[in-house]
Amino acid sequence: QVKELVLDNCRSDDGKVVGLSSDFENLEFLSMININLLSVSNLPKLNKLRKLELSDNRISGGLEVLAERTPNLTHLNLSGNKIKDINTLEPLKKLPNLHSLDLFNCEVTMLINYRESVFTLLPQLTYLDGFDADDREAPDSDPEADGDGLEDEYENGEEDDDDEEDDLDEEVIDDEEDEDDDLEGEEEEDGVDDEEEDEEEDGEDDEDDEADDDLPQGEKRKRNLEDEGEEDPEDEEDDEDD
Repeated sequence: QVKELVLDNCRSDDGKVVGLSSDFENLEFLSMININLLSVSNLPKLNKLRKLELSDNRISGGLEVLAERTPNLTHLNLSGNKIKDINTLEPLKKLPNLHSLDLFNCEVTMLINYRESVFTLLPQLTYLDGFDADDREAPDSDPEADGDGLEDEYENGEEDDDDEEDDLDEEVIDDEEDEDDDLEGEEEEDGVDDEEEDEEEDGEDDEDDEADDDLPQGEKRKRNLEDEGEEDPEDEEDDEDD
């Protein structure tokens, strides 16, 4: 049931991968990057294989095996191998579905008219080293296959969440500032009201004092005695005479 197998940086036994057999009949993606592979002669029969990664090995030829063992191959990466001549690629003509080939860092890429020669030799190719015959870049790989789409969606979701949290925090801060402003305004109003009440009370006391000053001395004394709840001595004498 295995569809993808990555053996990058593993050790090969004299250019052979132990355990890799035709039992992986459902394999669609196989990666064997930098395993010191000398050739593909020991590759098992993998009829469903679509993409084969063989970069950074020591392969110099023997590519006719690919047409026998992986007839439905669509992507082949041979970057960083020992391929020097265009003729070494001729066996790939027997892979009718091959439309992407990578040969970065191979000596063959230094040849004059390298790209034109490869596209002529392999007419089924659409992309060579990531670009088509008109130098248009190949689109990104299927996001569902490599998981990039899911990662981007997850990261965007996190950013949106962060932005929403930032907006909420700003709203809370604004609300708190508004509440503080309201409280300060109420305190200022209370202070003004208290000052006005004190001034009114002081004014009333001053008016009473001024009114008392206008009264004759006897009337003023009598009024003070009445306020204090005492009787005028003259009234007491009158009561005694009666």
